[in-house]
Amino acid sequence: MSHVSQAPVTTPDTEPAPPAPRSFDEVKGWFSAYDQVLFDWFLTRQNDTGEAKGDLLELGAFMGKSAIFLAKYLREGEEFTVVDLFDSPAPDGDNLEEVRDSYPTLTRRGFETNYLAFHEELPTVIQAPTSVVPDRVRHGSCRFVHIDASHLHEHVVTDIASSKAVAAPGAVVVFDDYRSEHCPGVAAAVWEAVAVGGLRVIAVSASKLYATWDDPEPHQKALLGWLDGRAGLWHGVDTVCGRPLVRIGDHGVAAPSAPEPLHAPAEPAVVVTPPVAKPAPRPAPGAAWRAVAKDVLPPVLTRAIVTARRRRG
Repeated sequence: MSHVSQAPVTTPDTEPAPPAPRSFDEVKGWFSAYDQVLFDWFLTRQNDTGEAKGDLLELGAFMGKSAIFLAKYLREGEEFTVVDLFDSPAPDGDNLEEVRDSYPTLTRRGFETNYLAFHEELPTVIQAPTSVVPDRVRHGSCRFVHIDASHLHEHVVTDIASSKAVAAPGAVVVFDDYRSEHCPGVAAAVWEAVAVGGLRVIAVSASKLYATWDDPEPHQKALLGWLDGRAGLWHGVDTVCGRPLVRIGDHGVAAPSAPEPLHAPAEPAVVVTPPVAKPAPRPAPGAAWRAVAKDVLPPVLTRAIVTARRRRG
């Protein structure tokens, strides 16, 4: 793979380095098995058919779980860009409060440690508000865009507009939390874009909405053919704003093969516990003086002492 990477951000020596994850499951984040299956299907189809060409883009990375997964599908000559505030100051008061409440442990160093446990090079990391995307990412260059950044309505509206600017022909754009009760601003912005903004829904899962700025029918036809008879997922078709969309739910689907860490996890140290020394048996009464008498007294005198003690006893 050939893509641009940036050097890791250094932090003060007083801050301990976070431990590298030993498996994909150890990376913190919210990325369900069924959405991993759907990401795998869309990205593998793009790679196999070549219908969509371009780079990968993620807005909002948290600790890197979905970014680590996405990087598996990079092709030669493509670039993967991740945009997140990480531990930078938020651009406004509402966003500052959101970051403080929802992502208090998020740091760029934590993201980089997790990512480099699975991939040799970092993606292009833009540590800034996602509003910079139109100025920092080439227009019409991205075939897959995953949006999971701010939940504030005005910020999501901006992210939607950015996705349209950078999307290549046939690109897939994925929105997280499009229906979650704790972030109605995402739902309002996404469905507004569907109703009047030209965003075309391909499918929805419980957590994510899969869309395109082009004709969704080729995606939907291929997706329905793949879903027919597939164990672990149920599906149906609804009509919203005069257009069909595929609903997909989980029936115990198994996640696809997860990225493997570059280095085998260290074996736990084997602690050898030395045997506990048993205390020496307590000498019987009189044993001590008999041992001394045997060593230092003449035999005749020793026998006389023993006989006298027995008579007293």
